[in-house]
Amino acid sequence: MTDGKRRRRSLAAAAAVLGGVLVLSACSDGDKGGSASGSATPQSQAQVDEAAAQKTSKAKITISPKNGTQNASINKDAKVSVADGKLTEVVMTTAEGEAVEGEIAADGLSWKPTGQLERATVYKIAATATDAGGLEAHENSSFTTVSKANSFIGNFTPEDGSTVGVGMPVSINFNKAITDKKAVQGGVTVTSSSGQEVVGHWFNSQRLDFRPDDYWTEGSTVTLKLDLDGVEGAEGVFGVQQKTVTFKIGRNQVSTVDVATRTMTVTQDGKTIKTIPISAGSPENPTYNGQMVISEKFKETRMNGATVGFTDDDGKGEYDIKDVPHAMRLSTSGTFIHGNYWGPDSIFGSANTSHGCVGLNDVKGAGDPNQQAAWLFDHSIVGDVVIVKNSKDKTIAPDNGLNGWNLSWADWKAGSAV
Repeated sequence: MTDGKRRRRSLAAAAAVLGGVLVLSACSDGDKGGSASGSATPQSQAQVDEAAAQKTSKAKITISPKNGTQNASINKDAKVSVADGKLTEVVMTTAEGEAVEGEIAADGLSWKPTGQLERATVYKIAATATDAGGLEAHENSSFTTVSKANSFIGNFTPEDGSTVGVGMPVSINFNKAITDKKAVQGGVTVTSSSGQEVVGHWFNSQRLDFRPDDYWTEGSTVTLKLDLDGVEGAEGVFGVQQKTVTFKIGRNQVSTVDVATRTMTVTQDGKTIKTIPISAGSPENPTYNGQMVISEKFKETRMNGATVGFTDDDGKGEYDIKDVPHAMRLSTSGTFIHGNYWGPDSIFGSANTSHGCVGLNDVKGAGDPNQQAAWLFDHSIVGDVVIVKNSKDKTIAPDNGLNGWNLSWADWKAGSAV
């Protein structure tokens, strides 16, 4: 090989090595002061975060209950709110896709359903809001409302909007046993426009009654508020009611039955308006003494002795009258004041012949308004007081019907849990 050829090969090799160095240099970021032609200027992390923030809505949506909540309230848990923005759309459905109506507040800051939710139901909420710059934010939640097995309700009397007599207590019967009576009673308030003090009394784990010291003031308005939604009445068992009920107190009517004289005296506002001959319980089956409250009225009803323990040797009722006229209930155990068409007229005012009820003269079919029983029925309302005295029987138990007036005020207050 000649010297010329050796020199050319050496130059070629050097050029190859040098070319490799140049290629490597072009891909390197070792030169912090500049960049190769066509490459972008790298951004700092702060610049990346700022750019992302400019594309993210500032609106912050809050959905209640939180996602995955169990035993949620059917009245007041479901709601959506937003900060630094306005709600534009809220969609609430059941897990099956059934829509739930709701309303966004006028200021756009909150939303809630317009009606009560169902128990033991899975609900889903999807909310959208925008901030001042028009950027949207989204939030979702799914929750389950309290089940029937894990909730309780109180069935109450009297009815909303009704007019009742001065003896009518507020009586609440819960469908499950209450162990935290203080918490539950704390969620129930009863007030009167008369200003009378009203106190609750527990008869057992499921019945809570309210009354004042003396009968309600005639013409007053009584308000019952049930704020039991979410109240834990027993371990793992929650209230679901959120309700306000009002009823009116009518005229003050009290009917006093004197078993010894076999007469009944009816007073209104303390003045006697009628005296009626009656036939009360026989010596073998005397009528309870005490203050009783009319809880139901029936123009005609069936009375079968077998249902209240009066049976013959064959087990059948000692009586079974299918059309007792003008009957008004005084006790849960079966005490009524009612019309009697099967007894002779001579017994009224002269003999006590019944199985414990108070009977007034009447006709079959309850069609004669001139009968004594018809008059009393027409002039009585639920909540009127009937007092029985001078009977050989004991005083009726205060929880046998709506008859808590047979407890002294001190004993009544002693049964309060608050």
